[in-house]
Amino acid sequence: MTEDAAAARPKPGAETPPVVTAATDGAAADGAAADGDAADGAATEIAAAAPHSHLGRRNDRLLLAAIASYAVILSVLMIARGISVTPELIAVAFGLAALLLGRGKLFVRDWIPFLALFFAYELMRGYADKFGLPIHVTDIISIERVIGLGGLPTTFLQGLFHQGAASAPDNLATLSVGFYFLHFPLPLAVGFLLWIHQRRNYYDYVAALILLSMAAFVTYLVLPVAPPWWADQNGYVSGILHLRDTGFAGLVHLFGFGNYFYSYSFYSISSNDVAAFPSLHAAYPFLAFLFARRAFGRAGWLMFAYTACVWFAIVYLGEHWVFDIIGGVAYASVAYLAILHGPAWTRRLMSRVADEEIEAGVEAEDAGDAGALRRIGRRVRWALVIQGAVVALVGAILAYGMNKLGWVGGTGTALYLLPWVAILGGLWRGAVGMVSR
Repeated sequence: MTEDAAAARPKPGAETPPVVTAATDGAAADGAAADGDAADGAATEIAAAAPHSHLGRRNDRLLLAAIASYAVILSVLMIARGISVTPELIAVAFGLAALLLGRGKLFVRDWIPFLALFFAYELMRGYADKFGLPIHVTDIISIERVIGLGGLPTTFLQGLFHQGAASAPDNLATLSVGFYFLHFPLPLAVGFLLWIHQRRNYYDYVAALILLSMAAFVTYLVLPVAPPWWADQNGYVSGILHLRDTGFAGLVHLFGFGNYFYSYSFYSISSNDVAAFPSLHAAYPFLAFLFARRAFGRAGWLMFAYTACVWFAIVYLGEHWVFDIIGGVAYASVAYLAILHGPAWTRRLMSRVADEEIEAGVEAEDAGDAGALRRIGRRVRWALVIQGAVVALVGAILAYGMNKLGWVGGTGTALYLLPWVAILGGLWRGAVGMVSR
């Protein structure tokens, strides 16, 4: 029996209200029904206008602005001090914030898979060009000329804003490199914001990122596409400048640092110069925008403004074609729709992974119930942690053997995906063991 039904029953000793018959008091009954409908409507309006509703929307906007500002300020300080802007360092900063919130173990549980995704992708993508498939250049240039109404958007933008040789100082290139570097931190910031405030949406976001990254990786395997600067350096087009180094030199001059630990120096061991389509520089922030808009309404459009700046930057710097951006947007949109509107079994899987009981504890703490997470009785299950670590270690050994020793065909076969699946799966299982029944 519901609480409303129980409240409606007469209490012992209470006077029973008179029965109103349709024959004698029809008008009164109609009036009561009308009053009841009015009361229901008023209750609905009151619920809709409850203080929590508008305060929640305002707090969402404030939290979104605070986390985004934190990521930007942190990244600017890192760049200014010559420190690399890499996902793991940004995640460490967010981890410290999680510790201050009293959610350290939960952060490890939820974020290890997220970070493993970035590392796995960055280390795998460098092998996508080893399959020996033809590199697409001339056909992409033809498509780009259609988009540019006969010209190339990159040469148009560079001719409009850049003067002189590629090495000539360019403030716009410096600003563009800043957006280029932030392509990781701000999507991570959106993930952290969702994790704090809407943990179920956070898991949908991670799942969409995984799907997007793996789909892009498969595309890089079967459809290697050269970026604009590569096409120019290899004689397919002329007049395209590679302005990334120019923009980076502008950062060095602006902040006055010398020995800079370049953001992607670690990942350069697996660089892939012909992985232009789809552009994940375009796709990652656009996917973050889709989730930010869904979770925070109009405030999420701030993420779109940043995304548009990234799109401009990667074209202006000569890093990507406009067609690559279109592909990135399409891949991100499909990943978003596939996770949120996919088969019922995928929704059940995501609910199970997110763990509704933990979600209820997080929501209770957000509502002011301190210690709600502790009271659900979760603890570290070392058996799961050890199992996950063993599986991840086996995957790492296989990856090393295939990479360095040529096991089972080396990195030139699709089997090279299996060790990374094992690493991701093992890390995920071990992370779940951090906060478990």
